[in-house]
Amino acid sequence: MSSNDDPRFWQQAKQHLVRYGGSFEPLIIERAEGCFVYDADGRGILDFTSGQMSALLGHSHPDIVAVVTEQIRSLDHLFSGMLSRPVVALAAEIARHAPPGLERCLLLSTGAESNEAALRMAKLVTGRHEVVAFTQSWHGMTGSAAAATYSAGRKGYGPVAAGSFAIPAPNAYRPRFTTAEGALDWRRELDDGFEQVDRQSTGALAAFIAEPILSSGGILELPPGYMAALKKKCEERGMLLILDEAQTGVGRTGLMFACERDGVAPDILTLSKTLGAGLPLAAMVTTAAIEEEAHARGFLFYTTHVSDPLPAAVGLKVLEVVERDGLVERARVAGERLQKGLQTLQSRHECIGDVRGRGLLLGLEVVASRETREPAFELGEAVTRECMKLGLSMNIVKLPSMGGVFRIAPPLTISDSEIDLGLELLDKAIATAVRGA
Repeated sequence: MSSNDDPRFWQQAKQHLVRYGGSFEPLIIERAEGCFVYDADGRGILDFTSGQMSALLGHSHPDIVAVVTEQIRSLDHLFSGMLSRPVVALAAEIARHAPPGLERCLLLSTGAESNEAALRMAKLVTGRHEVVAFTQSWHGMTGSAAAATYSAGRKGYGPVAAGSFAIPAPNAYRPRFTTAEGALDWRRELDDGFEQVDRQSTGALAAFIAEPILSSGGILELPPGYMAALKKKCEERGMLLILDEAQTGVGRTGLMFACERDGVAPDILTLSKTLGAGLPLAAMVTTAAIEEEAHARGFLFYTTHVSDPLPAAVGLKVLEVVERDGLVERARVAGERLQKGLQTLQSRHECIGDVRGRGLLLGLEVVASRETREPAFELGEAVTRECMKLGLSMNIVKLPSMGGVFRIAPPLTISDSEIDLGLELLDKAIATAVRGA
């Protein structure tokens, strides 16, 4: 019998755990190292999603292990009104790397928390309450963050925050507005979206919150020029632009921050997943002017783990390793290799409709027909199962408006041989799933 079939473990899991989304993998994970997690049988599983899109440096990176070990001995948690050296040092390092003008930092625990802080600050500074997001967005499961999350989880929970609006995200593979040549006409789509927002607004527009690449929405990348046009729309209405770089930040796209490609600095930047490289750390970063105005108006965001020294020390080490080891450039180079490999698979498998993304944040969309682009949800689930059997952890987004999209985001430390292994296993999984369909 496999050690993964431990009856007592699964009986306790069934009896005592709240199920928080989908089903659990029928595995017991015992440890993780590098780009692999290992189950109770000792089988290595290549982690092509960096855990929850977070383990930027892979699992149990020796530098992270060392800093956690040292920091837990000396200073772990403080009263929130106290400061420590790791907190101030991390804030300074984030400011050094951040887009121009972003120099004031609030250190928190999760992405939802950093987005809550950003939205709260935007509302306070503007004196308004209306927030716009994309209909395929994911910004968190708490309060205002959940109100700005439209890709899933809205039904059955009652009213969200008043003044919550959404516009469609640009989707080059499934365009809503097209040019005469049939390509995505994102400018017309953006104009139309804001026309709808303006008609619904009561004149209290505070902020637009966006991901540069919508991950849960199906790896939808904002086209070149879109972000600058979006910021102009915000400025025309006195809104603040909040960019949520939970998954795109700290080098994953081949730039330190995805917004650098467009030369656009948001009013507020939020970071999480990649900043802690798998440990709970998040940040909200803004300008001195916005922070000064918020402080003057009595900004309050007092949490149990705000400015905790232990996660701050981890974040400081993450930034150091990323810079020291050239991992931003590595993400670009490795991403090119991975993307070319996925495109080769696309040439071999008719069910792959699209390959998209940037750096080491890529999407592969599975379709029933390339002509109709009809989603192939069941096939995508079958591919996921076959991948896990072969030792490859994949993640597919199953949203009716998006199609079945695999999110592929391995650690920045992944080797060429591990990329090639992942492609080989995915190739086999697709072939097996197609035969069984």
